[in-house]
Amino acid sequence: MPRENAHTPAGKKSAFNDRKRSKPLLSKPSVSIIGAGRLGTAFACALTACDYPISAVVNRRRRHAEQARALIDAHPQALTAAQLKHLPPSDLLLITTPDDAIAETASRLAESFRQSSSSGALPKQRIALHTSGALSSKELASLRDVGFAIGSMHPLISVSDPLSGAESLCEAFYCIEGEAKAVRLAKRMVGDLGGQSFTIKAQQKALYHVAAVMASGHAVALFDFAAQLLCHCDLTERAAHRVLLPLLRSTLQNLSVQSPRRALTGPFARCDAATVRKHLAALRTKLPAPITEDALELYTLLGRRSLQLAEQANTGSTARLQEVALLLEEAPEQ
Repeated sequence: MPRENAHTPAGKKSAFNDRKRSKPLLSKPSVSIIGAGRLGTAFACALTACDYPISAVVNRRRRHAEQARALIDAHPQALTAAQLKHLPPSDLLLITTPDDAIAETASRLAESFRQSSSSGALPKQRIALHTSGALSSKELASLRDVGFAIGSMHPLISVSDPLSGAESLCEAFYCIEGEAKAVRLAKRMVGDLGGQSFTIKAQQKALYHVAAVMASGHAVALFDFAAQLLCHCDLTERAAHRVLLPLLRSTLQNLSVQSPRRALTGPFARCDAATVRKHLAALRTKLPAPITEDALELYTLLGRRSLQLAEQANTGSTARLQEVALLLEEAPEQ
């Protein structure tokens, strides 16, 4: 959630201004952010800096909506989820709630619009986008039933804080899918933010999100597991993080300039059976029993994938590859 008493860094605004001033100033559609948590607030800050008028920010709790509002230069209306009938007309509804709340949120919005349609207080464009990685635009079907073009736009970044997240949203990659009108607006927004977009089919969203989770969330879990192993070498958790982070950064740097099979280093890249044998022995004998099984399973699973990369890179003989593969195959049984 947005931090209390947080202030927009001066560098953020100037960076955004430099980016947006490089393009002609055009009229931008107004936006209401439904779900003003970390990601929603980050989007509100980033879009405001690109001249998108933010009409409202909505959260289940008023305090969180007010916190989000305080970080946004335009100071939009701050509403609770129970106040959707007071939502001002806006061209775009950007739904940034947790995945399990998207369909229900869309349904409540649709009902609110049905009730207000007689007053004429509806936006002209009537576009709705959600930011889920795993779910398709079909989650917004109830809004389509009241005349909205629907779509989804998922930023391929990790947002742990709304202010740093606003910076990360610029120049990120976005996965976009949905109806043509919604996709056009999503692509325009991505372009204005300085990002890049790609499109996939609705039925591919879950598989796409698996890839994102494995590259980000599971990488964090793997880092934590590696740090835990170092704690069994008498390092503190803080020290373990400190010594592993440069290694991780160097790996990411290698991946930024080389393919995975060329970026792979270590005993699997060399098909070094002697070292792999020592690793497996250490995992069996140097760890508490509850950790050993998970450690062996994780090591052998990732080891098999690493061997495939080594084979593609042709960095070891067939005999050496087979020797390491046999060690991994027999590891769970020993």
